[in-house]
Amino acid sequence: MRLVFMGSPDFSVPVLEALVEAGHEVAAVYCQPPRPAGRGKKDRPGPVHARAEALGLKVRHPVSLKGADEQAAFAALNADVAVVVAYGLILPQAVLDAPKHGCLNIHASLLPRWRGAAPIHRAIMAGDAETGVCIMRMEAGLDTGPVLLREATPIGAEETTAGLHDRLSAMGARLIVQALDRLPDLTPVPQPDEGVTYAHKIDKAEAQIDWTRPAIEVDRLIRGLSPFPGAKCDMGGEQVKLLASRSADGAGAPGQVLDGLTIACGDGAVEVLRAQRPGKRAMEAQDFLRGFDMPAMVK
Repeated sequence: MRLVFMGSPDFSVPVLEALVEAGHEVAAVYCQPPRPAGRGKKDRPGPVHARAEALGLKVRHPVSLKGADEQAAFAALNADVAVVVAYGLILPQAVLDAPKHGCLNIHASLLPRWRGAAPIHRAIMAGDAETGVCIMRMEAGLDTGPVLLREATPIGAEETTAGLHDRLSAMGARLIVQALDRLPDLTPVPQPDEGVTYAHKIDKAEAQIDWTRPAIEVDRLIRGLSPFPGAKCDMGGEQVKLLASRSADGAGAPGQVLDGLTIACGDGAVEVLRAQRPGKRAMEAQDFLRGFDMPAMVK
């Protein structure tokens, strides 16, 4: 099948690789433009851009798809279908309508729950027991289109956004290959009106830990914001990122260090399993504590 691939971050790379491996003809890869990065702040291609070039694929990175020229260039690719996953630009109706079979989106949630920008983070932060991937035919609305395929997976008790991200990326790659193979026989199922939630973009202000909250909420926050932006707290005057955790036995004043990296919350306690000091690498708890003067309280 002749297709256009539209994606930008790491999450999208396994999908592109799976499509190429399955033998589909990738007419072009669309991704976000290169961004300044590194010490020299030179423009650096994103993960999909770099991988597409390594695979010898044509790459396009327009700033917008709203212009008539860009829309005409897209239509001229004569694609059977466009596969979209974490692209980062709104697709105008002319783009949605251009491929023969429309545009298929790989969304990392069980729609209609967690439409929007940060479904993996929000699922963990909300304490969802499961999440998954939906292959959706795109419409003009935000993640409102009918679903062609879906698959659920449990969320582990100690799973972070990083780990769940990688699992869902692999699942999405597998499902989209199945969807394209079965496309003529799949029946799009409209999303129900009940159960709609929105996964709003993560605000860095959410990262500051409030130790007066119950341990179950603090644990979810730490795991949901790992690795980015990372839940933070003040430890001895340093803003330390907490990157992995689990609920623990214990009680004390909120923010009281009970033992090692076990910290009391408003109800219960959280054991921090991995942390990162400013300018340092992330470390497992035992390595973090070595050479660090742990305060009696954190804030």
